[in-house]
Order: sequence, then structure tokens, then C-alpha cells
Amino acid sequence: MGCLGLAMAFGSGCESPFLESTAVKLPKIKLPSVTPKVPADGTLIVYIGTYTRRDSEGIYGFRMDLKTGGLESLGLMAKADNPSFLAINEENDMLYSVNEVGNYEGKKTGSVSSYLINPGTGELEHLNTHESGGAGPCHLTVDATGRNVLVANYGGGSVAVLPVGESGELKAPSSVQQHKGSSINLRRQQEPHAHSINMGPANKYAFAADLGTDQVLVYRLDSKKGKLTPASPAYASTAKGAGPRHFAFHPSGRFAYVINELHCTVTAFKYRAGELTERQTISTLDVPVQLGFSTAEVQVHPTGRFLYGSNRGHDSIVVFSIDEASGRLNRLQVQSTLGTTPRNFGIDPTGNYLIAANQNSDNLVVFRIDSESGKLSPTGVEVECPTPVCVKFMQID
Repeated sequence: MGCLGLAMAFGSGCESPFLESTAVKLPKIKLPSVTPKVPADGTLIVYIGTYTRRDSEGIYGFRMDLKTGGLESLGLMAKADNPSFLAINEENDMLYSVNEVGNYEGKKTGSVSSYLINPGTGELEHLNTHESGGAGPCHLTVDATGRNVLVANYGGGSVAVLPVGESGELKAPSSVQQHKGSSINLRRQQEPHAHSINMGPANKYAFAADLGTDQVLVYRLDSKKGKLTPASPAYASTAKGAGPRHFAFHPSGRFAYVINELHCTVTAFKYRAGELTERQTISTLDVPVQLGFSTAEVQVHPTGRFLYGSNRGHDSIVVFSIDEASGRLNRLQVQSTLGTTPRNFGIDPTGNYLIAANQNSDNLVVFRIDSESGKLSPTGVEVECPTPVCVKFMQID
């Protein structure tokens, strides 16, 4: 079944390819800095996660020139099965990838793979692959200690923790939390669908957006034991039928944002000590929502001044300004991605460029970010890449 067939079966998101085939001293956390760590004239490696339904074979790489935004293909970096989301640890020496499948070694589960990164070339060396604790893993993150990889299993409706060994290899899941419930969209919300998992600013809480239940579930993470337990309150709700998908914290740690796939909205929250309080919900579009429209990725600019989200079907990136005092959003621009189905995008560490990954037109398009307004403008850089669905950056030595 192709993307069109999946969209008809599951909605416009095309999200289910796996159906085919005491006082405690907390660790010091590195929040995104207003001052870029990467020289503005430096070079980055850009890793692209893909779906391997068509011509793709796995994870691809590009070398990015930060003077021009130019991309030079490095070819296939790692052969893998549906590596649809990637995560890099803080040390920039390990890359982890979901394998978004519904069966792994005869079990109804997907898997997660670990790769050692060559610091000079960006080349990837596969270490191991382990089951993900549920079917269809679609998102993952590494906690600030580097000792745990947390994964969201869309098909299985669960989140899990996989401990990391001394060499970076993955171990069996040490904690699995099965979500429960449903919501009002009978095609997409008959059961839980954990769509993302992110760590909070103190590495104490994890936040899982569940499209199926219209909730952002909150968990405490014991990073030493690799264990998740429900927090109190255990979740924040979105509007019924909204379909929360991806989640992002503001660099200050005071605000957080979830993009709602089915309603094409972003919900802004005030954040304090594990608790999310809704402040605002705003459309990602400057036109009415139509059949076939859905949202996907959401990211905050490194300066904390702007927020970006992707619209599929409308095939655009929305740009919002962020109010410094309240965290509320004001829509500034809706920019075409010059391709179709932008499932993901990435903002480079300098904050100067955004790369849109257009899944169904097999291309990456580079936009310059205006430092004053936050608005996007095409650079003229566009390269081919098969079924691109995730963008991650790494500085090379």
C-alpha cells in the first residue's frame, strides 16, 4: 500500500507504514543557547531518516555549508528498515534510529538501532538493534545523561525506555508504559497512538503526545534505573479530536508547545515542575482546514523568539513569534515548502537555516531564517533524497 492508500485508510498523516510490512541533585542540563555553538561559516553533517517503501534504503547524509546553505550528498550512511525518526546524543558520538515496523524477530513490535558516529567524517557504524516495546515506533529521544533512549510506539500505543550500554549499544526495554483510551475521530482515534516522547528541561519528566487519546501524558523518569512512572497530574488534555503529535519546549523551560495533527493547530502551555497549563490554541494555517490537511513537526528557534510547524496537504511551514512574557504565539507567515508532504524539518544549530523534508516529492529544500523577523525565504538550494521524513544536524571535527 502506497502513501495515498495509507492516507485513505488512516487519514492524511500517512503514519502507519508498519501495517504494511529526598533531595536529589539533578544533572546539569544544557538548554539551547542563544549564542550558536557552531561557527556561522562551519560545516555540518545532516542526517536524513526515511521510509524505505520506495527507492530509499535507510539513513542518508549530506554535508552542509553554513555560508551558503548548500548541501552535498554523502549517499547512504546506514542501511535500515524505515528509519523514520533519528536522535543524536549530547556528545554527538551516537545516533539512534527507530525502525518503524510492526514485526521484529517474530514479535509484534518495532525496533530501535544504535550507531557510532565517526567524529571526523560523520560515518555511521551500526552497533545493535533491539525491540522497541511496541509496534510502529515513530519517535525517540536520548535523555540528558545519555543513559537512556526513550521511544514512542505509534502502533502499539506505548512508550518505553531502552537503557544504553557503556559502548552506546541498546539493551532490552527497562520500562514500558501502555497508554489507554480513545477519542472522537473514529478513523484515527479508536485506540492510543503514542506519537512522540520528549524530555523536560531538568531531565526529570518525560512528555508523550498521544494522537489517539488527545493527551500529553507526563511521566517521571528515574534515569539511573531507566524507569517511567506516571506523574501527578498524569496528563494535559487538548481539544477533542485534535490529535496531538509532536512536542517542543521553549529554551527557557517556561513554555511548551504541542502541534495537533488532525485540527492543524498548535497548543501553547505554561510549564512548571511537571505540570502543563494551556495558554492558547492557534491555527497553523491562513486558510480553512480542508480534507487532506494535517500537521507534523514543531520546533522552537534556538533564540526562543520563534516557533515553526509543518502543514501537510497545504505543504507549508508556519512561522509564529513567541511572546517573551506569556509564551503565546502570533502567526507571522505560512511559507510553501516547494514540495509535497513536509513530514519533518530541521533548524540548524546557528538558527540561520531551515531544511524542509518533503516526503512525497523526494526533495530537501533549504530556507534562510531572517534573524529579525523569523520569516523564511528560499535559498535556491534543493536536493533530491528518497522519501525524507527526519532531519538531524551534527557538527564534525
